[in-house]
Amino acid sequence: MLTTEHSESTEEFENNSLTDAIIGSAISVHRELGPGLLESVYEKCLAFELADRGLSVTTQQEIPVRYKNLTFDCGFRADL
Repeated sequence: MLTTEHSESTEEFENNSLTDAIIGSAISVHRELGPGLLESVYEKCLAFELADRGLSVTTQQEIPVRYKNLTFDCGFRADL
């Protein structure tokens, strides 16, 4: 029988904790609200849930787009 040693670096552990918080928050919102609502409702509830778990959250963050020598300040908006 083979045995393997498993050790996680601090960075991997922090990433797992962050992943757990994000997925846990999404599951919590979905269980509470169920399907069928507008995306904006889920976004606000998920932002609340993430902040409640101690994460910093920004909603509707503008992401500039560069095209040739032009920059469009609001090419995209990230939901969270």
